[in-house]
Amino acid sequence: MEVEKKQLKRVDLLHVSGRVDGSSAPKLATAIQEAIDAERFRIVVDLGEVSYISSAGLRALVSGLKSCKRWNRGDLRLARLQGPIAEVFDMAGLTPLFKIYEDPVEAVGSF
Repeated sequence: MEVEKKQLKRVDLLHVSGRVDGSSAPKLATAIQEAIDAERFRIVVDLGEVSYISSAGLRALVSGLKSCKRWNRGDLRLARLQGPIAEVFDMAGLTPLFKIYEDPVEAVGSF
């Protein structure tokens, strides 16, 4: 799994590619936490090139969402959920928790 970080004016964009499983999910969690530690609470995670996500990956995203929303500071939004990944979010009941966009540009613009 690779995480490419891009810091925009008001938003941090994390482009994730590959498999997000038990061994790589901590890398995603660390990338999200680094943005939060830098007091950047508006985060978009682009999952367009993710081929697999495990419960550990879902946990990292939910934890990041909770940290961003704590004290009404920001939000963590998702972009480009592909078929199988979107199904995992639906089966886990997480789709209503996140604001999900078709395009990362649209997600960044929503802040």
